[in-house]
Amino acid sequence: MSYNTFGRVFRFTTWGESHGPALGAVVDGCPPGIALSEADIQPWLDRRRPGQSRFTTQRREPDQVRILSGVFEGRTTGTPISLMIENVDQRSKDYSEVALAYRPGHADYAYDAKYGFRDYRGGGRSSARETAARVAAGAVARLVVPQVRVRAWVEAIGGDAVDPATFDDAAIDANPFFCPDPTAAARWEEKVDAARKAGSSLGAVVVCEATGVPAGWGAPLYAKLDSELAAACMSINAVKGVEIGDGFAAAALSGEQNADAMRPGADGPAFLANHAGGIAGGIATGQPIRVRVAFKPTSSILTPVPTVTREGSATEIATKGRHDPCVGIRGVPVVEAMVALVLADQALLHRAQCG
Repeated sequence: MSYNTFGRVFRFTTWGESHGPALGAVVDGCPPGIALSEADIQPWLDRRRPGQSRFTTQRREPDQVRILSGVFEGRTTGTPISLMIENVDQRSKDYSEVALAYRPGHADYAYDAKYGFRDYRGGGRSSARETAARVAAGAVARLVVPQVRVRAWVEAIGGDAVDPATFDDAAIDANPFFCPDPTAAARWEEKVDAARKAGSSLGAVVVCEATGVPAGWGAPLYAKLDSELAAACMSINAVKGVEIGDGFAAAALSGEQNADAMRPGADGPAFLANHAGGIAGGIATGQPIRVRVAFKPTSSILTPVPTVTREGSATEIATKGRHDPCVGIRGVPVVEAMVALVLADQALLHRAQCG
């Protein structure tokens, strides 16, 4: 059985492959009457679009979205919203060697082991190209929770992190790395350029913060807000780790250090810290929700690495084609989309139970 759907009340299903004629998403459970057009979705897709700088894949895709259903006279009808994005710049011939041997670190072997067959053209469904559909669905989710601001940025590339003391929100959209530290962005230019020219790749850490989430969203135990966020972000291609709040660093703290102390506030408790990342017991506390996501280095690289063929013979493979030297850079709008999708779902779940 295959799972291509995420969400409980606000659900989306993605479809399509990297080198197929198109890909897209079907969004179901969206409340009726919300103003929606392609213009509400396109800006978010443009942030993820490939080929915008030398630091990302040079595949040229306009990523123009079309709404095929679920909208009438500019408003959602409450029926499934079908979104389609055409693929216009495939180069399947670049993957002739991938058809014969597996790329280490990629899903080639795992897909073959599961299905006994795989789409080697860009990796098919295992390609990060699939995330364009998530970003389109995430744009719809943002309209369901307009009171929430979801903002992500790159915190580190190849182990080189930003300086939190110089964090500048305005800088995030002013450089090709979604970096809040202009000095770090300048360093990353040399770092990513060097990896690209060497035929290699780098990993990255993306941070996402959601503000405006009211206390109470989420659920105990099996629909915890933090577990849903972790599952959503772990489902993104190349993601190998997710932390909520202090995450693993909390394990090194004492109880009093890790406690988010409270004092009386004007509208409920005033928190003196946010080690928990805005979530306690699976339920939002009203503080900013903070998620950190670790992206591994891109597996498709020009540097030859040992592998085996489908028949089991030893060989080496150097992946041709156009690939991101650091897939985490374009992961920023994808992480934002997945966080928005979870929050829209949790908002509707909360309304269904608590009114």
